[in-house]
Amino acid sequence: MLAGRNIGTLVGIFTMTATWVGGAYINGTAEALYNGGILGCQAPVGYALSLVMGGIFFAHPMREQGYVTMLDPFQIKYGQRVGGLMFIPALLGEVFWSAAILSALDVVQLFCIFIGLWVCIPAALLQKKTSDLSANPTGWIGQIGGLKEKLLWIDCMLLLIFGGIPWQVYFQRVLSSRTSKGAQRLSFVAGIGCILMAIPPAIIGAIARNTDWSLTEYSPWGNGTKTISIPADQTSQVVPLVFQYLTPKWVAFIGLGAVSAAVMSSADSSVLSAASMPRFKASEREVIYVMRISIIAVGILATIMALTINSIYGLWYLCADLVYVILFPQLLCVVYFHKSNTYGCLAGYIVGLILRLSGGEALLHFKAIIHYPFYDPSTSIQYFPFRTMSMLASLFTTIFISKFTTNAFLNGKLPPEWDILGCVVNLPTDSLRLPDTSSFNASTMSVNSSELTLQRLSNGNTQNGHLKGQQQHLAVASVCMFLF
Repeated sequence: MLAGRNIGTLVGIFTMTATWVGGAYINGTAEALYNGGILGCQAPVGYALSLVMGGIFFAHPMREQGYVTMLDPFQIKYGQRVGGLMFIPALLGEVFWSAAILSALDVVQLFCIFIGLWVCIPAALLQKKTSDLSANPTGWIGQIGGLKEKLLWIDCMLLLIFGGIPWQVYFQRVLSSRTSKGAQRLSFVAGIGCILMAIPPAIIGAIARNTDWSLTEYSPWGNGTKTISIPADQTSQVVPLVFQYLTPKWVAFIGLGAVSAAVMSSADSSVLSAASMPRFKASEREVIYVMRISIIAVGILATIMALTINSIYGLWYLCADLVYVILFPQLLCVVYFHKSNTYGCLAGYIVGLILRLSGGEALLHFKAIIHYPFYDPSTSIQYFPFRTMSMLASLFTTIFISKFTTNAFLNGKLPPEWDILGCVVNLPTDSLRLPDTSSFNASTMSVNSSELTLQRLSNGNTQNGHLKGQQQHLAVASVCMFLF
């Protein structure tokens, strides 16, 4: 699952870049640029910055601790039941999003995508049906709008940046790196790679935006009726439409082959990544059965979502939504705030979930219970940055409840028998059984044994390799300052 924690630099750069670059990346970027121009195409920039932020704040401590999955710190500190709760938003993110598989196939995949798309671009640009891109720059640059649109834009950008960090598919690559420094370097270079890989589909989206589709053979409704632009419910097909109607057949064959390779690679990785997160205390045969069922279940859910939602770009946002609101503040606390405990974690989880669900989701036709400022009832869009508000509420609730319960139990304000979760004074000896091949702190030493027992640590007890308290609070403060 972690390539023996010995992934090479070249393969590591490609596979880290392929964390986000796949079928959804190509089609979603082209769709977003066609609909809203460059300023409306946030996802490539946001997810690229998420790799950089992940490298700055999380790659080093996670790799130094030698975790096997992203959920390990939650299970070690809060117990396996709370770790299971964290699995839910992570699983939903994997259902909505497809990422590339952790293997040398990523190298071939990215080359196919990059070369295949660039082969198609000159052929599409030379079409007489397409106007000169430089003649109408404001058309494909786009605009954000007024105050409420700017608030929504900022909320979505923060969602993409920080919601792109707590992903198993990302930490799978971080934890497979030889050293923590290497994991950071891979994250930074991959961020640049994501921007470069967004250029071809962005140009394709600009070409489609500057094309008079009534001059082509494109008939959106199949009855011979033609339109100047692509209908709103078919903009997710911008890339295949450009290939089919604006390029020769042999060029379209190359381009569609590149997109198909990316889509197929993304599909298998999404289910494999989701199935690799749980830790099973079971026999090998039982684990295989559970993983097979998980793969089928994730595949069915992803297929249903793909058939019922028309916007690829909308799914791109949705996959990071709950991850940003619920999982990111918990990951920040479990890595940097040592005094966090199970009470704070559960309280923050519930607060974030309630605030997010109360805001509704127009893409899923889920009506809002709370109408925040600037709510538009005609489109059911919440322009107020309630996602970021929900994330901050979850973060501060986790910190406050953790400090409150710790001080209350230790100072005798609450009797020890009230510590029903056993995370402050009634500390049980929960153990987490790891596979025989588990290797911790691989950069300095390897621990291989038939059974490795990790004690839950709380109330100030620290784990090996963690940063000092002042550095932890500084990191939390830095993230909060970035948000504001």
